[in-house]
Amino acid sequence: MIEPYIVSAGHVMGLDVDLIAEIQFTEYHATENGKYDWHHDVDWNGNDSLDRKLSLTVQLSDPEDYDGGDFEFAEVEPLPDFAKQKGTVMVFPSYLSHRVTPVTRGVRRSLVAWFFGPRWR
Repeated sequence: MIEPYIVSAGHVMGLDVDLIAEIQFTEYHATENGKYDWHHDVDWNGNDSLDRKLSLTVQLSDPEDYDGGDFEFAEVEPLPDFAKQKGTVMVFPSYLSHRVTPVTRGVRRSLVAWFFGPRWR
C-alpha cells in the first residue's frame, strides 16, 4: 500500500530508491513522557553500500486520542494541522532533522519505514 508513495517521492526528488524497507511500529505513551528527540535517519559514518534515502511515517492514532506528540522538522515550516489526522502518510528525505514532541495525554501510534538506495554523494 505504501509503494506508490515511495515511487512518486523518489521520482519527484530524483532519488534512486529500492522498495525494500525496514519497518517499525512505534507507540509514544504519555505515562512514559513518550517522545523522540531531534535526529535524522541517515548513518553518515556507516560502511554499508546503501543509505537510507526516504523516510515514511503513517499516523495510526486519531488526534483526539492524545495530546502533544507533534511531528516536527528542524529545516521545514511547521506542518499543517491535517498532518495529525489518522491515516496521514508523510514521505521525506532521510537527511532532514525531525522529532516527535512529548505525548502529554494518551498514546500516539505510528508506522515508520526507511527506504534505501546507493550511498549519498
